[in-house]
Amino acid sequence: MKETIDRLVERLGGLAPRAALVLGSGLGGLVDEVENAVRISYADLPGFPKSGVTGHAGEVVAGHFAGAPVLMLAGRAHYYEHGNAAAMRPVIETLAAIGITHLILTNAAGSLEPDMPPGSVMLITDHINFSGSNPLFGEPTDRRFVGLTEAYDAGIRAAIEEAAAATGTALHKGVYMWFSGPSFETPAEIRMARVFGANAVGMSTVPEVILARFCGLRVAACSVITNLAAGMTGGELSHQETKDMAPLGGKRLATILREVFSRGLLDG
Repeated sequence: MKETIDRLVERLGGLAPRAALVLGSGLGGLVDEVENAVRISYADLPGFPKSGVTGHAGEVVAGHFAGAPVLMLAGRAHYYEHGNAAAMRPVIETLAAIGITHLILTNAAGSLEPDMPPGSVMLITDHINFSGSNPLFGEPTDRRFVGLTEAYDAGIRAAIEEAAAATGTALHKGVYMWFSGPSFETPAEIRMARVFGANAVGMSTVPEVILARFCGLRVAACSVITNLAAGMTGGELSHQETKDMAPLGGKRLATILREVFSRGLLDG
């Protein structure tokens, strides 16, 4: 990991961002707004995963976004690609090692709420891990017993809510339920998820939240809603629908994130 840290620090050339963004489906274009951008392929950083999902570029982009220093991760590795929930561990550990303190995760998700349709943005307030896996499997120390009572940082959530209000952008709030994927959920599973208290479902993010808390980072996450979940419309779900609909909510979330960074809402 030292080689990766050294290589990344060298390429950053003195830039020392405290905040990082993981860009899910629909947010990849945000990297084009980074000024004086330094772009580093995951392939050039030992230990960083290669994402095999269309729409995930697989590169680090660092520079200034809305006037603030930031590091963006364009793409992630998913548990369903290789069966490894800890695939993003080298990435999160590297972020912590170079001084990142705040991590904002984004994803595409299916809605369980009729009044939260495709194109909506949901601030995640808590999660349910229904995958049966955990990225800390195999961790030999007692650090593996990570508390998640307040996994989603209240301060960052407040900043996102303030930014949404300031820009007049509708922002839903709710619980995200992690399914392993890659197949979509069944209507019966969605009925179960609703009973369990979930408001949206997806196939990512939760491992990164656990890893971020393991590394001592403050973390928040938002979902871009791309579809109503299985059984709610009578139609079949598809990844193409995710790719088609993600940019709609992505634009709304990008508006919120610009406000967060331009107003320095993560400071302090």
